[in-house]
Amino acid sequence: MESAEIRRRWLSFFEERGHAVVPSASLIADDPTLLLVNAGMVPFKPYFLGETKPPAPRATSVQKCVRTPDIEEVGKTTRHGTFFQMCGNFSFGDYFKEGAIKYAWELLTSSVADGGYGLEPEKLWITVYLDDDEAETIWREKIGVPAERIQRLGKKDNFWSMGVPGPCGPCSEINYDRGPDFGVEGGPAVNDERYVEIWNLVFMQYERGAGDGKEDFPILGDLPSKNIDTGLGLERLAMILQGVQNMYETDTLRVVMDKATELTGVQYGAAQGTDVSMRVVADHIRTSVMLIGDGVTPGNEGRGYVLRRIMRRAIRNMRLMGATGPVVQDLVDVVINTMGQQYPELVTDRKRIETVALAEEAAFLKAVKGGTNILDTAVSETKAAGGTVLSGDKAFLLHDTWGFPIDLTLEMAAEQGLSVDEPGFRRLMQEQRDRAKADAKAKKTGHADMSAYREIADGSGATEFTGYATTQGESTIVGLLVNGVSAPAASEGDEVEVVLDRTPFYAEGGGQLADQGRIKLDSGAVIVVRDVQQPVPGVSVHKGSVQVGEVTVGASAYAAIDVSRRRAIARAHSATHLTHQALRDALGPTAAQAGSENSPGRFRFDFGSPNAVPGTVLTDVEQKINDVLSRELDVTAEIMSIDEAKKQGAIAEFGEKYGERVRVVTIGDFSKELCGGTHVGNTAQLGLVKLLGESSIGSGVRRVEALVGVDAYNFLAKEHTVVAQLQELVKGRPEELPEKIASMLGKLKDAEKEIDKFRAEKVLQAAAGLAAGAQDIRGVALVVGSVPDGTGADDLRKLVLDVRGRIQGDRPAVVALFTTANDRPLTVIATNEAARERGLKAGDLVRTAAKTLGGGGGGKPDVAQGGGQNPAAIPDAIAAVERLVVETV
Repeated sequence: MESAEIRRRWLSFFEERGHAVVPSASLIADDPTLLLVNAGMVPFKPYFLGETKPPAPRATSVQKCVRTPDIEEVGKTTRHGTFFQMCGNFSFGDYFKEGAIKYAWELLTSSVADGGYGLEPEKLWITVYLDDDEAETIWREKIGVPAERIQRLGKKDNFWSMGVPGPCGPCSEINYDRGPDFGVEGGPAVNDERYVEIWNLVFMQYERGAGDGKEDFPILGDLPSKNIDTGLGLERLAMILQGVQNMYETDTLRVVMDKATELTGVQYGAAQGTDVSMRVVADHIRTSVMLIGDGVTPGNEGRGYVLRRIMRRAIRNMRLMGATGPVVQDLVDVVINTMGQQYPELVTDRKRIETVALAEEAAFLKAVKGGTNILDTAVSETKAAGGTVLSGDKAFLLHDTWGFPIDLTLEMAAEQGLSVDEPGFRRLMQEQRDRAKADAKAKKTGHADMSAYREIADGSGATEFTGYATTQGESTIVGLLVNGVSAPAASEGDEVEVVLDRTPFYAEGGGQLADQGRIKLDSGAVIVVRDVQQPVPGVSVHKGSVQVGEVTVGASAYAAIDVSRRRAIARAHSATHLTHQALRDALGPTAAQAGSENSPGRFRFDFGSPNAVPGTVLTDVEQKINDVLSRELDVTAEIMSIDEAKKQGAIAEFGEKYGERVRVVTIGDFSKELCGGTHVGNTAQLGLVKLLGESSIGSGVRRVEALVGVDAYNFLAKEHTVVAQLQELVKGRPEELPEKIASMLGKLKDAEKEIDKFRAEKVLQAAAGLAAGAQDIRGVALVVGSVPDGTGADDLRKLVLDVRGRIQGDRPAVVALFTTANDRPLTVIATNEAARERGLKAGDLVRTAAKTLGGGGGGKPDVAQGGGQNPAAIPDAIAAVERLVVETV
């Protein structure tokens, strides 16, 4: 039975028995304590904790899950994996133990023809909690499981809680006996490899108190409402129903390994080492597709780093098996074709998923090419110094400059017999994060204690935003902070943070900058507002200074925004929506929003694209946007359910969290997006949009910057002035300027070539003199020294090879020349065959020289090149090369 059919039968079985079918939630957890959804019950957690009322008394789902604590173990065994699907049925105060047990037994043991999974009852073993006599009795008397196939286990194995005070209860697990080939008999209490757990039934009936670990906590009493939370591992059941040894041989993973075999020629089962690589590739590529499908993009923090780490680990394992070129396209296609049967959105989003994955592969292959040389040099230097540990700063350099995940550095260093100073690496990473977080926190909170904001929120509730309908209005000061500390009053000159019960000021969010303006009190006091943030959701904090008078908590106030600034920002925000839609029309749905900033008169918009956008396409996009402006389309906003918004085709930003009710901004028949920002009333109010250009800001992400309205007009006016000046200089009409300037640049380039040719000839003329002046070091001809500054790398290389060729006969020769180009030292070193026979290799000599210069280098034994940071160290580098030659011969 295929995995897709297992999933279909699960949902159908419980839907027929009154359960609401809940689609799998995104892997991006809507829970600040989780990076990714890691259990089937996570989306239902608010219901079990009593935070939210469940939509129905019974529910069922097949939830996508990712667990990453053991990434480095994936592949080494057949039991570890990162992505899995958890089939669950849930009862919120409805049926309890007997109902859950009967449903589980019926679905597992009913024949395939009757919609069940057709498992043999005699192969199912049951475990219950030590003192859960009720569950044991139901299994034995109601279901008919023999007492000898029911085992009692302790709190560690058969008692569930969330790890914090709250709901908890005993578990009952259903295990499948795979037979004597998998170990000794005796039930799951003896052998969990033979008796595999396939379904866990959790009976939430108690409330637990605080405590550590899985066993050390008190039971405070019964819950007012008893709940059911069950989980069946789809991959484990597939393994049994498909008659295979482990989850990697099931249908959704085996096809990925088969494709890896096709790409590398390596057969699964041929050798332990390549089997590990095969399993890594199968698991990680499938997980990558599922993460990208849910909007995760590769990055260096959080879930983005998880994705980058597993993608790069998969790609590297393909290379270890012999793959030399790009492989991700083929592997991703196999996963989409297979998993798309269960999640059709993967097929719909195929192009976007492929674009993100291919861009990450290209970036990694480039990083591997450059970073491997750096790592090899670092390894060689560490070994040469007698060390066994690669320094943390080298690992950090590989991560920060070349994008090497630390686990990749660990693996590659281990292959060379070295460990890595991981604590040192982590310390440098933390220092970098702390710097970034400090900057962000200063922007968001102004260094105030978060508890101060929470106290205000608890006391006065959320701030009512009136800014969609008005730009000014009456309000009351409900909170006041001076220097980050709550205060009852503030005086003239004080820097303050003010919370109002209602405000027309828009707090920065959704890419839109905050409003600025003034708050006036009845007493005559005035606060100048420079920024508005929401450090606590729903609470707008107005940051500014007291210009006149004294400000007190509880005082009546009149808040008024800077209307001209708001209008300029609104024009930019509406222009961003138009740009987003025009880019999607031109490039396809892969041009999904990845960030934006809407400021007065200008905006920037980040979007997904693996390549630069051609200038002609950008021109067409700009033309389309301005055409829409001339159509004078109305811009409207409407509150609706998230489901209705999706039905209407509204664009949502990946990774954003939306509630049940959302605000949809519609621009005529052209654009429809989920958005909480402020906008113009009609596209004609934008006047003009001018795209300034686009650039790369990261792997697979591009940025467009643009001007709107008067700012766009002023830019074009300045360009017109520049064009007029160029016309005067080159004596031509505007349309002739490109050709005339190109001609002038061509002549200049020809002249530069002549100069370079003359310089090269002059440098090469020195070859004979350098060869004639070679030192004799125990029979080795050594030519070492500097040539004039400004000599390019190519010319220096030609000179070194020319000098080497002028040294007569079979005399061993070493030529090492140095120069300074663009304020950086450069060296090229060459040896002939006779010198190499005496142990003098160009690569070794270059590494010695480059280290002295404060850089690195490498190459082949006959010729190598290096550079550094310190031109003043060239004499020391020359001396270092001479010493190494003397020591070697």
